[in-house]
Amino acid sequence: MLARKVRVSDKGQVAIPIDIRRDAGIRTGDDLILIQAGDKILLEKSEKIAKRIKDDFSDLLKHSEKTAKKLWGSKADDIWDSV
Repeated sequence: MLARKVRVSDKGQVAIPIDIRRDAGIRTGDDLILIQAGDKILLEKSEKIAKRIKDDFSDLLKHSEKTAKKLWGSKADDIWDSV
């Protein structure tokens, strides 16, 4: 874990030290997400968050598809197809 002191500019900008950018795989032009929780700020590459969200929802999608097939695949409900 690295820690560096940075100064906030008049425009609210901070510079991320090169060693931290290198270790985090942050390159010029990358999109970053800022998340605030109380007085803490998390800075992360947006592609990592998108992948994590997709991974988090994969189990939910798998289970919801399974449940939907169980509900909609019922032979007792076939009567409604003719109405």
